[in-house]
Formats: sequence, structure tokens, C-alpha cells
Amino acid sequence: MTVLAIQPAVSRRQVWSAVGSMALCVAMLIAAEFMPVSLLTPIAADLHATQGMAGQAISISGLFAVVTSLLIASIAGRFNRRHVLMTLTAMMLASLLLIAEATSFTVLMVARALLGCVIGGFWSLATATIMRLVPEGDVPKALGLMFMGNAMATAFAAPIGSYLGGIIGWRGVFWGLAPIVVVNLLWQWASLPSMPPRAANPVGKLFGLLKRRNVAFAMVGVMLTFAGAFATFTYLRPFLEGYTRVNVAQLSLLLLALGLAGFVGTHGATALIKRYLYGLLWSLPLALAVVTLALVALGHWLWGAAAVLLAWGTINSAIPVAWSTWLSQGIRDEPESGGGLMVAAIQLSIMLGAEFGGVLLDHLSITAPLFGGTALLALAVLVIGKGRRLEPQT
Repeated sequence: MTVLAIQPAVSRRQVWSAVGSMALCVAMLIAAEFMPVSLLTPIAADLHATQGMAGQAISISGLFAVVTSLLIASIAGRFNRRHVLMTLTAMMLASLLLIAEATSFTVLMVARALLGCVIGGFWSLATATIMRLVPEGDVPKALGLMFMGNAMATAFAAPIGSYLGGIIGWRGVFWGLAPIVVVNLLWQWASLPSMPPRAANPVGKLFGLLKRRNVAFAMVGVMLTFAGAFATFTYLRPFLEGYTRVNVAQLSLLLLALGLAGFVGTHGATALIKRYLYGLLWSLPLALAVVTLALVALGHWLWGAAAVLLAWGTINSAIPVAWSTWLSQGIRDEPESGGGLMVAAIQLSIMLGAEFGGVLLDHLSITAPLFGGTALLALAVLVIGKGRRLEPQT
């Protein structure tokens, strides 16, 4: 599809500006979704909750993201895509304001549920929207730009959140995100072209994709991979504070290193993906499992933890790139329904992974979430095998 097929008056410059606005929206979504990871301890203390309970701020947004991702293709098909994306961004702004003003754990959960609706809706439509915005040959480049927003947020949101949280409080951190989202909303208004509604995709079509053997195996594999990663990632702050014994400044630097490694992982996966896609799909969760165990072994030592976190961030950031590329090849005939199914699987796995890790943390030990995450990653490797199960059927 060409840009002219969307709207002849739209210039190439405006199209790429629109892609840039989506990249910023991705960065804000990632920052908002996972900011509680770096602020888990003060949030729990302020709202009189355990750290495991506060970790459910991650899982509740995942639950609502799952529901939204299953329904959004059917609903959004009735409206102009420009208006749908701007509405989702406005909902993200409302969620941030609610979080910043939360007076109880219940209000926090309501705000995170609203954010979950935005996450599920935006991510489900993102790939299909990119395919409508740019010519087919530019789709990989545009997707790469969008994932750069992901990498930037992963790199800077957690350490900045941790550092500023110690200065202005966790509420001030969420207040600080709000003006950026306002700018993003104005950028979308100025750059997103009109994308008229298309025929709605029934929910049955989305679930019908599971009848394809490669899709069924892929969904189980992606769920186990992301659940394993987030059973560990959600509780890195309690681990580093209680096991490595870091202070706030050291924690911020470690989280920054973790995030910066994401640029390496994203770039490396992009370079290798064309030749080694299916190899990456099984080797990445295997490598992440090994590195997670290494974090337990070396975590008592600050520099050992730092080195392992660099490796962990590099490997973890490559995983969504690999699965997004698989989506464009494995379900290329149904990008919106396939996107909704993929996002539902990922968000459900994030929710269950965070829940699983929280239970292990509260009832066993500070290292239990890492062992639990490793077990799930090992299961993912067994399901994916050598990747042949995930190849499109001919």
C-alpha cells in the first residue's frame, strides 16, 4: 500500500512526522506502563500495600490490555484511525493524572486499568497503522523507528523515575510525564492524516487464527517468554535493594545500564533478524534464562550485578523485535487481527508473570521470582523448539 492510497495530499514529510508521533506515544506508553517497577517500594509504602501487591499495578494494566486488544480491531474499524489514536492518547493522559493523585490502592488500580485499555488498543493497531501510513518498502524502517521509542523509554524511564522519585516523590514523577503526553497529543493532531474507517474485523476472525498450527505454537511460546521475563523484571528493584544492597543512586545507575543495553539489543536483533529469525525466537529466551540465573549467582556483588544486568537488558530488548518480525511474516494476511492476538498474548503473559513473581516474592524469598522466571523461559524454549513449528503453512 502506498501513501497516496491513503490520502493524496499527505506529503512524505508529514507521513514520517506521523510515524514520529507514534514513536513518542510508544515511549510514553512504555514509560507509564513500567514506571512502577522503579518506584515499587515508595508506592507500596505510601499506599499501605506490600511490594507484591504494588506489583499488581503492572498486572492490572495487563488484564485490561488483554480485553481491549481482543476487541479493538472490531471497534476501531468503525472510526477514523486518526481519531482512535488521539482518543487513546488522551486516555493515557487521564490515567497519568489519576495515578499522580491516587489517594488509595483502589484508585491506583482504576488508573492502571485505564492505562491498560490504552496499551492494548494502541499496540494492537500500531503495525496495521504503520502499514497504512507508509509504502510497503518503508514498513520495516517505520517499525524500527517506532521500536526506537520503546528502547528510549526502556533506557531512561526507570532510572530517571527512580532518581526523581527520591527527589520529588513518586507522584511527582507521574505529574512530570503529563506535559509530554500533551505535546504528543498536539503532535498527533498536527501530523496524523485522515485514515477513514474500514470494514470491522469480527472477534471470531481473531480467534480463528489460532486454528493455524504455527500461530497456536507461537502464542504459547510468546506467552511463556514474556511471562518469564516479567516475573523477573517486575521485581528487580526489591531484588537489587534487598539482595545486592544498593542505594537509590546505585539503583538508578543499574536501571540506566539495563535500559541502555536495550539499544544494543534492538540494533543487534534488527541486524540479525533477516537471516536468523527462527533461531533468535528460541535462543533469546534460553539466553535470558541463563543470564537470570547468573544474576542470582553474582547479585551479591555490585559489579557482578551490573555486568549481568547489561546482558539481561540486551537480550530482553531483542525479544519483542523478533516476535514483531515473526508477526509480519507469520500472519501477514491479517495484520490487525494478528496484532490484536499477539498483544493479547503478550499482555496476558505480563499480567500472569507479574502475578506469579509477586506471589513468589511475598511467600518464598527475594530470589524466588528469578527462579520462577527462569522456569517459564525454559518452557518457552521447549515449546518453540528450533522454530519450524512457527513457520507459515503453505
